[in-house]
Amino acid sequence: MNNVIEKIGVFTSGGDAPGMNAAIRAVVRTAIYYHKQVEGILMGYEGMIDAQFIPMHARSVSNIIHRGGTILKTARSENFKTKAGRQLAYDNLRKQGIDALVAIGGDGTFTGAEIFYGEFGIPMVGIPGTIDNDLYGTDFTLGYDTAINTAIEAIDKIRDTAASHSRLFFVEVMGRDSGCIALASGIGGGAEYVLMPERSTSINDLIQVLEEGAENKKSSSIVIVAEGEHGGGAYKIAEKVKARFDHYDTKVVVLGHIQRGGSPTAADRLLGSRLGVAAVESLLQGESRKMVGLVNNKVAFTPFADATTKDFILDKELIRISELLAI
Repeated sequence: MNNVIEKIGVFTSGGDAPGMNAAIRAVVRTAIYYHKQVEGILMGYEGMIDAQFIPMHARSVSNIIHRGGTILKTARSENFKTKAGRQLAYDNLRKQGIDALVAIGGDGTFTGAEIFYGEFGIPMVGIPGTIDNDLYGTDFTLGYDTAINTAIEAIDKIRDTAASHSRLFFVEVMGRDSGCIALASGIGGGAEYVLMPERSTSINDLIQVLEEGAENKKSSSIVIVAEGEHGGGAYKIAEKVKARFDHYDTKVVVLGHIQRGGSPTAADRLLGSRLGVAAVESLLQGESRKMVGLVNNKVAFTPFADATTKDFILDKELIRISELLAI
């Protein structure tokens, strides 16, 4: 690869997340500030293979910072998992004159980026975009703050009807491998219990908490369940509890993909802007094969290999707080 960077390609891959558009906007305008060209790549890695490129200018990203989703669209690419697919993607990038890439996505995106760099050496920097907040090397990922605010807004509404009817609600939030959304929305929403993939579910412990609440004259209870929780999700947990505890009328709500949509919060807009600027500036300074994130509110870089293989550790203090406050 030529070490001189004149044109930067930017793409989003994997699941969408609020704040991706803020990051795209920052990448485009920062590159232009440094007199570099920018090419948007539609549909992630699949778009590289299909040669779906669009030139981007300052006005290309006007009025997008407040929009959810991603204007560049996103997809998961089976073709990119093959050597032939990656070769075609690289050949298309070279034909388009793209010298470096900014990849916005999660674990799968950066795994692909690490392989791609190893084969072709194209400079790449990643921006973490996933509502799960489960990547090693950053305190927060794009979309996480918006997702927990969406979840808490829903929990507040659910609590109104729960209290009116003396009901027990099991609210399932996203988080196949991570309990970050469940834990934060559980604390912020005042839930009585939080079930997460990071710890084994104890039906006995859950029932004990619910029984203590009933004895203390609680008019309702809310249990937050991460979708990847080992007990099988909200419906199965609710069935097990209902068979042994019938003090409340039991209901289940699955929030689903509403957590991935919506206008990004101020925090996600700011995060996307900061990381977009840092991604471009770091590429121009010679950084590559790394994810840019925030650690203790400072820009930090983590090798793709570490970001995708090292475990993100859930904050034990937050777990303790959630248990302490559920009385």
